Amino acid sequence: MKVPPCFSRSLSTFGLSDLNESLSAFSLSAFSLTPLAPGVIRQWRDLHQLRAPATALRATALELAILAGHMLLYPTGLTAERPGRELTPRPRGAEDDDPSPAAPAADIPALPEADRPPVVLLHGFVDNRSVFVLLRRSLSRHGWRHLECLNYSPLTCDIRAAAELLGRHIEEICARTGHSRVDIVGHSLGGLLARYYAQCLGGDLRVRTLVTLGTPHSGTTIAPLASAHPVVRQMRPGSSVIEELRGPAPGCRTRFVSFWSDLDQLMVPIETARIEHPDLLTENVQVSGIGHLAMPVHPAVAAGIRQALEKNESTGTPGAVSVA
Repeated sequence: MKVPPCFSRSLSTFGLSDLNESLSAFSLSAFSLTPLAPGVIRQWRDLHQLRAPATALRATALELAILAGHMLLYPTGLTAERPGRELTPRPRGAEDDDPSPAAPAADIPALPEADRPPVVLLHGFVDNRSVFVLLRRSLSRHGWRHLECLNYSPLTCDIRAAAELLGRHIEEICARTGHSRVDIVGHSLGGLLARYYAQCLGGDLRVRTLVTLGTPHSGTTIAPLASAHPVVRQMRPGSSVIEELRGPAPGCRTRFVSFWSDLDQLMVPIETARIEHPDLLTENVQVSGIGHLAMPVHPAVAAGIRQALEKNESTGTPGAVSVA
């Protein structure tokens, strides 16, 4: 399939239109090239190997820039968000400075704006709701009215307990908004909390779609010295929490969409951010060219998230997102 128009616009925004034109000359699937002449394949592989170090360097520089910016924003997200604020989205086509491209049109109708459930945004480990400033803005400007950013305590020591607390928050949101179900976007640990709630605590009754960004679904082995923290131990491969998530989940109604990056240095191995489970309705979206911190803020990823949330259960999401 060709690179979707929404990601083409995002590439142009970052000065990568030449690369986008080069990619459009090929026929791409989610993870591999369709049959081409052997000489062309060798040339493409050689070019990819030459560009790989430069791509990793750009991704690292972007991670550092995002980290610096997020440190400035971090104090603004320490307090809990005031609940019950309903947003008034701009009409389609209104001029704004949001760099996030609109999701591409699909043959299957998207979920009407009035029927969209509330979206709950859940941050990662030792983070807070300030990480979602840009994503929240993007969703608001594309028609989402009910957006909730939840903070959980940095002193959280158990994923199970945090997932139970998340369930109580979601019940309150449903009662307040009149919706029977919500969508959740979880970054890193936030995605793991939400998955545990949906898969193991009966939360699939309330969660329609769960989008995870760089979440260690199979556990990550990064930063062994941080294992003194109980939550970090629960994110290790083979932990009791990870094993529970590997267990049977017949009839789970939640749709899971997992965004994983080939340059995510906190996911070891990187495939751990994919959801592989025979009982779950899952879609894995590979993101190329950015690291862990960039996933909640990059406009191309935001476009993919909007597309995942906008569609009914019967429609798909892009199989790959290229941003660099």
